[in-house]
Amino acid sequence: MASSEILRPWHELPPGVVDVLRPELPGVAREIIDAVRVEVPPYARGLTGPFGRGLVAGVEQALRQFVDGIEAGGRMPRARVYVDLGRGEMRAGRSLDTLLSAYRVGARVAWRRFAALGAEAGLPPATLFELAESIFVYIDELSAKSAEGYALEQSAAAGERSARRQRLVRLLVRDPPADPIDVEDVAREAEWRLPETVAVLALPEEERARVVPRLPADAIVEQVGEVVVAIVPDPLRSDRRQQLDRAVGVRHHAALGPAVSWRDAALSLARARAVLALVAEGTIEPRGVVRAEDHAAALLLRSDRRLAQELVRARLAPLEALPDSTRARLTETLGAWLEAQGRLQVVAERLHVHPQTARYRLGQLRELFGPSLEEPSARFELELALRAEGLL
Repeated sequence: MASSEILRPWHELPPGVVDVLRPELPGVAREIIDAVRVEVPPYARGLTGPFGRGLVAGVEQALRQFVDGIEAGGRMPRARVYVDLGRGEMRAGRSLDTLLSAYRVGARVAWRRFAALGAEAGLPPATLFELAESIFVYIDELSAKSAEGYALEQSAAAGERSARRQRLVRLLVRDPPADPIDVEDVAREAEWRLPETVAVLALPEEERARVVPRLPADAIVEQVGEVVVAIVPDPLRSDRRQQLDRAVGVRHHAALGPAVSWRDAALSLARARAVLALVAEGTIEPRGVVRAEDHAAALLLRSDRRLAQELVRARLAPLEALPDSTRARLTETLGAWLEAQGRLQVVAERLHVHPQTARYRLGQLRELFGPSLEEPSARFELELALRAEGLL
């Protein structure tokens, strides 16, 4: 006999108990069902349909198996019906507590009837005590099997819902866009509310295990090509920025596209992907949530690489003939001057040089670039050229 079976108290019951209990099982089953209908509110309207029939059959089978187990020396009861009852509760949308309450009612009614039958038959008190313990241990085992079934059904439902939500992500970011009716149908099946606005968070695959479990609960996630894509609903909500910043942290990175209508989610993904590309190129620091809205100029330049390079060659041509060290020094000075809007003291502080040194370098730049440094449009194009090269 296995050690787990030794612990079952009905092993110690004398076989004669069976002769006392078996003839009364149909009546005990009816009494249990009646008590369940009265005492467990979700079952008050009657146990009809497949689940109701299954519960009635489960009560009858549980009583038979209990008595058979006593007679056979304590064999483990067949569990399929109780696993199925747990699954049925999950499918019906009820808490597992409802079924477990019914089990407790059944155990109480069975014990009351069995105790009365045992006393009438002259069973000794020690046997009645063992019978009581056996009933409640047996019900615990049935409850555990139903809990297993409930968990299995939960897992299956969660897996199915997850698959539908993954499909929804793919539909939302499809380019050209999917039919809105198809999107709405899949969103309904996936139990996901289509919000007014969404933003796409894109992250490298190696960041998935760290970031995805920490995302807001209403975000939906799927692998799309080479990146992991999270659709974040209501991105302009006041707490969203903090939620995403906490999820990604400062030692990891992800790119957030702009807030758009869910019908334009593909555009938000395109922007987020472009930001990731800038991170990969070293143009943007890979730190935390990198928002596309903060790098509009860099994204604009990246959208037409050929034109950006033409701009670089045209506007930075005066620096080309210089020695490398001189070119690097003056390029840095030019960037600082443009960012400081010509304020000499600020330029010197940013470069960590004496103002006189900064003035000397600016004099060199004016010799190289001539009057264009004083033209707003030329300064704007110079700044774009430096950004295109990742120098600003």
